[in-house]
Amino acid sequence: MTTSRLLVALLGSLLISGCAARSVRIAELRDQPAKYGNKSVSVSGVVTRSWGIPLVPFQLYNVDDGSGEITVLANGGRTPTRGSRVKVKGRLNEVAVLGGQSIGLHLREQDRKIN
Repeated sequence: MTTSRLLVALLGSLLISGCAARSVRIAELRDQPAKYGNKSVSVSGVVTRSWGIPLVPFQLYNVDDGSGEITVLANGGRTPTRGSRVKVKGRLNEVAVLGGQSIGLHLREQDRKIN
């Protein structure tokens, strides 16, 4: 009985960890966008630029992890300020692909933590 409970707990923890967003370097996202397209990933880095347009329900900010930079599309809340360290979970999306090149690669924010 104890062994079966241990096995169920182990399998449950493996499932939960498998569903968590995978932390990825931004250079890898930019080099292989098809591999991560429309999947939840996490990136950590420093905000290099942030901006919003009045009366538009989203904000944009760039995150640099030392390997590259990516734009994050946020749907609400305050945009993190330049120089803030953040960990962002979101889905990788592209506006278009032309000639095999990704155009408008961005991360649609699902969760953010400011360190």
